[in-house]
Amino acid sequence: MSVKKVIVFEMAEKEYVVGVDVVRSIEKMQSITRVPGTAPYVKGVMNLRGIVTPILDLRLRFGLKGKEATDDTRMIMISYDEKEMGLIVDRAHDVLDIDERSIELAPEAVGSTKTELIHGIANVNKRLLLFIELEEIIKTAS
Repeated sequence: MSVKKVIVFEMAEKEYVVGVDVVRSIEKMQSITRVPGTAPYVKGVMNLRGIVTPILDLRLRFGLKGKEATDDTRMIMISYDEKEMGLIVDRAHDVLDIDERSIELAPEAVGSTKTELIHGIANVNKRLLLFIELEEIIKTAS
């Protein structure tokens, strides 16, 4: 059995996952410096441990309604394809091991989520987990 270890996070009451292999850390919200002329979902940049890192609001990137940060809001700091980036999410909560055989390709329509940003879905203990497509998210934010 091949297992994929993932971090589960929430946006708009849906659960999404990203592989732990690309996650550097999970941070509470911090000060972000806005960069003029960027897409609305690019909230700006921040200096995290000496590295200037772009920060994306995944709600806006996925076409969802924006939301003010709360005590639960987190930034998932990732390193993917030699790029560092922070992803603002409503809440990050557990680490799961998912049997890779339970991951299915994303259907053409996944509710209100842009399907090019989702590459798979897993049904784990009656929870539908949406796998985000980091390559697509980073490509359009670079």
